[in-house]
Amino acid sequence: MTASSDTNALAIAIVGVGKIARDQHIPALARDPRFQLAATASRSGGVQGVETFETLGALLAARPDIPAVSLCMPPVPRFAAAREAIAAGRHVMLEKPPGASLAEVFRLEALARQAGVTLFASWHSRAAAGVAPAREWLAGRRPKRIRIDWKEDVRKWHPGQAWIWEPGGLGVFDPGINALSILTEICPVPLHLTASTLTFPENRATPIAADLTFTDGDGLDATAGFDWRQEGGDIWQMEIDTDAGQLRLLDGGARLFIDGQETTLDDTGEYPTLYRQFGQLIAEGRSDVDAAPLIHVADAFMLGRHLRGDPFHD
Repeated sequence: MTASSDTNALAIAIVGVGKIARDQHIPALARDPRFQLAATASRSGGVQGVETFETLGALLAARPDIPAVSLCMPPVPRFAAAREAIAAGRHVMLEKPPGASLAEVFRLEALARQAGVTLFASWHSRAAAGVAPAREWLAGRRPKRIRIDWKEDVRKWHPGQAWIWEPGGLGVFDPGINALSILTEICPVPLHLTASTLTFPENRATPIAADLTFTDGDGLDATAGFDWRQEGGDIWQMEIDTDAGQLRLLDGGARLFIDGQETTLDDTGEYPTLYRQFGQLIAEGRSDVDAAPLIHVADAFMLGRHLRGDPFHD
């Protein structure tokens, strides 16, 4: 089953049927009674039993009955697709990151507002089970030290995906921005970047590793290390020492520890949570376009000290 059979469900189309769509979006929609997967647009194959179009333009012209689209293609072509869908009066959900540049994101936000449609810049890691409880625990506490380690094997998670190594593909910030989306969601004080060191393979245009330093302007020690050369298991963790205890998020936010004790969490899944939020935004006539994680990435490139590393071969 690929879609809800509820006649009251909102018809939605997926644009870009690649790995993330097949692994996360399609299963989430199949379990969500609020939505019905009514069509796809993709050059890499569709979904059995669902009408497929080669282009978004063809889909929009043929299916005016579909009010919402979820854009799952890489970030560089996403602006043109989102603009086309908004101009056609459709609600739009954007995979992370919401654009290849900040200007694109802010332009789309303005276009959606003018068109009176919902635009949702989704950050799936914010929907991890431990993130909301972490935000609640940190509220009213003063962070003294923050350390993020986000390290994985690019060959495992992005096999053969050449676009991530091209300008706009973000390189190691493709997973690293997940950590930044959690940080900007839970940190009770505003942070800005003060320094970054970016390591680029000599044959690639985007970084394979990054070390970042942040400040709140008031003495907070905050650092992050991202690396795509990890071997021996993924590391997705965040440790925050405060004036009233320590918080640790492990497994990308799926596990939460307070002062060394693990907290029992209610995990409904990241992408089911995102689609529930998208449905609520549409019902309420609102948009949610938070560019804060992408601002940190842009600052990392602006402030970055560039190092050249060994060539990378997939």
